[in-house]
Amino acid sequence: MSNFDVAQLAHVELYTPKPEETLKFFTQFLGLQETTREGQSVYLRAYEDFYHHTLKITEAKEAGMAHSAWRASSEAALYQRVQALEKSGYGKGWIEGDIGHGQAYKFQTPDGHNMEILWDVDYYQAPEDQKTMLKSRPQKRPNVGIPARRLDHINLMCSDVTKNKQFMADQLGFKLRENIVMNDGTEIGAWMSVSPLVHEVALMGDQSGQKGRFHHIAYWYGYPQHLMDVADLLVENDIQIEAGPGKHGVSQAYFMYVFEPGGNRVELFGDAGYLIFDPDWKPITWKEEELEKGIIWYGSQLPEEYFLYGTPHKAPVKG
Repeated sequence: MSNFDVAQLAHVELYTPKPEETLKFFTQFLGLQETTREGQSVYLRAYEDFYHHTLKITEAKEAGMAHSAWRASSEAALYQRVQALEKSGYGKGWIEGDIGHGQAYKFQTPDGHNMEILWDVDYYQAPEDQKTMLKSRPQKRPNVGIPARRLDHINLMCSDVTKNKQFMADQLGFKLRENIVMNDGTEIGAWMSVSPLVHEVALMGDQSGQKGRFHHIAYWYGYPQHLMDVADLLVENDIQIEAGPGKHGVSQAYFMYVFEPGGNRVELFGDAGYLIFDPDWKPITWKEEELEKGIIWYGSQLPEEYFLYGTPHKAPVKG
């Protein structure tokens, strides 16, 4: 298997029971751009996302992640990954595509998170009034809200972090960058990527005993000051800030966690943390006694709900 068969996180589809409020959150406060609508779904992107969309919002009875999509590094790489996924037993089959991309192969993680892998994508074409002279950017910087720049990563809650980590490594070529291991040997967190980013996917243990829940989607700003700016905007508009701004030890990223009105958690990244260029990178392991600084390097501690709440939100499974 090539370690380069998967190139990046392409898009995420979120369910929301409050579609209009969720749409307002992402467009009016985070400055995401609407590219199109179809049925019960709206397609959005940040202003430095080059694809047709990176976020699809779909009306549903309860919040959660409908699916995440990974772009292969080539058409040949797509078919190579599909062969491996079919052999793994986690493959679900092909779909013809969706607005913004061609055919895609659907699969699930061992925990049941829905994913797909694809190659053909549509690139965003800015209308005349949104074209920019900055040729490395697909459109002008929006003049609404505090605009996020690009999709960064997702965080998935898992009943078994190690099993799902091995799946992402063995079937998709993800590399482990950092993890947390308790004194009894249980792995409760793993940060993985296919690029120099510290992570495009994070896996965290679900203490509720459930499987397949969603923890958060993250959009990137690039400047920590923007977290302060958007915090002001959100507080004044009654959007709940769960934690932050602060800095993680793991990933070194400046963060803020908020809840969009539909109930999904959204992380706003104030910078990229650090980047990994070393081809012989050794994963960093945080031990139980180092956990406090690993989770919060500085800033207020995360509330208990951070480790318990995911979407869809249901009562914990009793042992």
